[in-house]
Amino acid sequence: MDAVDIAADLTEVLYTPEQIAARLAEIAAQIDVDYADKNPLLVGVLNGAVMVMADLSRALHIDCAMDWMAVSSYGMGTHSSGVVRILKDLSTDLVGRHVLVVEDIIDTGLTLSYLMQNLASRDPASLNIMAMFRKPDAMKIDIDVRYVGYDLPNQFVVGYGLDYAGRYRNLRDVGILAPHVYS
Repeated sequence: MDAVDIAADLTEVLYTPEQIAARLAEIAAQIDVDYADKNPLLVGVLNGAVMVMADLSRALHIDCAMDWMAVSSYGMGTHSSGVVRILKDLSTDLVGRHVLVVEDIIDTGLTLSYLMQNLASRDPASLNIMAMFRKPDAMKIDIDVRYVGYDLPNQFVVGYGLDYAGRYRNLRDVGILAPHVYS
């Protein structure tokens, strides 16, 4: 789905598929250098990171493994609830592994902070974060993010894995959701 298909639901397109792909290629090149000979484990955070994880892993030129977690703090609303639940845990042992958590977006940072503490307790060799998007003005907790695609305004955005009530994840662009959709 493209932004033109849902133009009435968006107030603005922030990033096009071409911009997203170009930035992801830059990040993948840096990860190739940083993780050369480390066989990192990419940990995708479901459901939003599916697009990022797929595109990032294909852009890498190093060998890597992948696993998935599902954590939630949203529900059906437009703001983080602050309550974190693990819905699906990893099947890979992290002891001694170089782990790169792949996120679609960092909003308040509360969910990711909980997740990073949880993963750090599993004794990985290293633990870092790659987030395609981040909302600096929405963050309630400081999180060290090694790789960031783009910073976003503190508005409700959809596309490229980001959703509203399960909708718009397959939008190839990233745009600001019109208030009439969620009010």
